[in-house]
Amino acid sequence: MSQHSTGARGAPERKEPDGPLEDLIHSQELSVLRSVASSARLTEDIALSLLNRRDLPQQVLDDLSRNGTTMRNRKVMMGVVSHPRTPRHVTLPITRHLYTFELMQLALTPAVAADIKFVVEETLISRLESISSGERLSLARRGSTRIAAALLTDPETRVIEVALDNPHLTEIWVVKTVMRDDCPHPLVHAVCNHRKWWLRRDVQIALLRNQQTPLARAIAIAEVLPVHVVRDVLGHSRLQPHIKAYLADQLQRRVEKRKQARTADPDPSTPAE
Repeated sequence: MSQHSTGARGAPERKEPDGPLEDLIHSQELSVLRSVASSARLTEDIALSLLNRRDLPQQVLDDLSRNGTTMRNRKVMMGVVSHPRTPRHVTLPITRHLYTFELMQLALTPAVAADIKFVVEETLISRLESISSGERLSLARRGSTRIAAALLTDPETRVIEVALDNPHLTEIWVVKTVMRDDCPHPLVHAVCNHRKWWLRRDVQIALLRNQQTPLARAIAIAEVLPVHVVRDVLGHSRLQPHIKAYLADQLQRRVEKRKQARTADPDPSTPAE
C-alpha cells in the first residue's frame, strides 16, 4: 500500500533522533516525539508502544501517519485510526483502505469518535453487496447496531436470523425495518418466530401493519394487545384484506364478550379495554 493511498503524504525531512527510540517515545518534548514518529528506524513494536500514549499531540500522530514504512503495518494503521487524538484529516482517508473486519473492530471500539464510527459504518454498509456470505454472517453476529440493522434485509435468511440475535440490535431498528414498504418476507417470517422480538409491543404493532404477516401470528398478536390499540392499528394496516376482516370480527367478538362479562358482574373495578 503506497503512502498516497493511505492518506500519508510522505514524512517531512527531520533529523534522526539520537538514542534508542524505545526510550525516546516516553519524552515530553514535542520535537523529540515528532522525530521518533518520522524516523526510518521506527519499528512496529515501538510504534504501537508510542500509540499507547493517550496524550500524544496531534502533530505526532500526523507525522506517524506520513511514515510510509511504518504505516504499511496493519496494526500500526489501526492504532493510528483508533487513537482518540488522531486528526480527522488523517483518520478518514485511511478508513477507506481498511479491511472489513478492521472496520468492524473500529465500529465497536468505545474510544473511536462518533463521527468516525459513522463513516466506518457507512463504509461497511456500502460493501455489504460485495463481500462474502461468511463475512456478512460475522458482521451480523458481531457488528454494531447500524450494521446489524442493515443486514436485516440481507438476501440470505440465515444472515437475517443471526442479525436478529445480535446483542447490539435495538427494538427501534427492528420496528423501522419491518415497517418499510420493501421489507423482505424472510425478515417478517423470522421476526414472527423470534423468541424475543415478536413479544415486544412496538414490534407486534409493526407486524400488524405489515402485509406479509401470516394470519396465525396476526391473531396471536391481536389477542394480547388492548382492543383500542388493535382497532387503531387495523385502520392503518397493510395486512391482507381477509386477515384484517377476520381480526376485525374477532375484535368485535372480544368487545361483546367483555360487555357480557360486565353485565353479569357489574363490578366498577373491572377494567375496560
